[in-house]
Amino acid sequence: MLKRKIYSHLLDWKNRRKQKQIKKSLLIKGARQVGKSFIIKEFGRNEYKSFVCIDFYREPALKSIFDGDLTSEEILKRITANIRNFSLIPGETLIFLDEIQRCGNARTAIKFLAEDMRFDVISSGSLMGLTYREDDDDGVEIPESVPVGYESQITMYSLDFEEFLWAYGYDEAAISVLRSYFESGETVPESIHNRFESLFREYMVVGGMPEAVADFVVNKDFNRVNKIQSDIIAEYKDDISKHAKGNEKQYVRMCYDAVPKQLAKELKKFQYSSVEKGQTRRKFGGSVQWLKDSEIVNACYNISEPYLPLMANAKDDQFKLYINDTGLLLCMYGFETKLAVLNNTIKGNARGGIYENVIAECLLKRGYTLYYFKPDSEHEIEFLIEKNGDVIPVEVKAGNNSTPSLNDFINKFSPAVAYKLTGGKNGVSGVKSTLPHYFVMFM
Repeated sequence: MLKRKIYSHLLDWKNRRKQKQIKKSLLIKGARQVGKSFIIKEFGRNEYKSFVCIDFYREPALKSIFDGDLTSEEILKRITANIRNFSLIPGETLIFLDEIQRCGNARTAIKFLAEDMRFDVISSGSLMGLTYREDDDDGVEIPESVPVGYESQITMYSLDFEEFLWAYGYDEAAISVLRSYFESGETVPESIHNRFESLFREYMVVGGMPEAVADFVVNKDFNRVNKIQSDIIAEYKDDISKHAKGNEKQYVRMCYDAVPKQLAKELKKFQYSSVEKGQTRRKFGGSVQWLKDSEIVNACYNISEPYLPLMANAKDDQFKLYINDTGLLLCMYGFETKLAVLNNTIKGNARGGIYENVIAECLLKRGYTLYYFKPDSEHEIEFLIEKNGDVIPVEVKAGNNSTPSLNDFINKFSPAVAYKLTGGKNGVSGVKSTLPHYFVMFM
């Protein structure tokens, strides 16, 4: 079993709900194939004496449990009537409602289930980020009401680099040694740096999708990984065909296919005209929003000025899109590109776009919202993050090039710290901290 950080969040939710009598269920969101159902089932089996999974996709007949009276008492009776070998143990029961978008009454019933403190409820589903108006799947049911105020939400992602290292066999002690170099500023020894920079490139190629990682750590076979990734991409495209509405099916697919092409050109913002010549936001704006809501791409917005709060300064019409998992991005580019990344021989604009994608992915998994700063045609800071009450610039270099844009930002805005992520070792010059790419997991 892959060790996932979200497990501790689930455990914390369970304990806080019990200790503070919090009347809320939990909704786990995230793109398809990031491991939502698997980790919830493991959590239920390990942390509760009584656990049941109601999967509305595999067993649509179980939707009848939520027909009629939606009080917790009636629902519980219907669960025990429909599911054998399940018993309610007060304080030690978890009910998992999987693919909940397929049962509108179950979504409505969350409020009443959450109020019953005898048992816990976690729900999850596919494409939960979409609004019901965006989803064309006939199997998706619109609930009579959404459980506002009775539901906490967590977004789950594919494995981050630290989780990848855990899967590889690196324990907390080994990672703590690496963290000590980040915190102290002491230069990472050459042998350690070379090892982890190489591992980071492997992470870029394998990506963080659980099935791909689990297979790779056992077989060390990049061809097997590529097949798994190809299947996931095919599923994403099938989702577009099934869930996007009308003409949006074609437009969403066109926009999704355009993302890796635009990254390879290192365009300074997403260009609708590169999706189809002469077209604008009017035609493709809704399709791009569908991709964002489905969480198969990550959006990064340009800001007008680098001051808190960054969201207030974001330009809605100027953004970049990144593929949600860099392993999938490299699969789209093809096996030769993967080989070039592994061997650190990748050249051209695509090199910068690939490294931007993986750092965007890592920052998002660290809990940051993505912004960038391009004040003019000559300067650009790839990412700005909000940290410790300050705006922190993060410049990304595939190699170890100079940083005129970062230097200019430091001179103009005097940040408390500025990060330069490179392929080289760590060092400090004034407020500018040069870090190897793999140190992003500590930022």
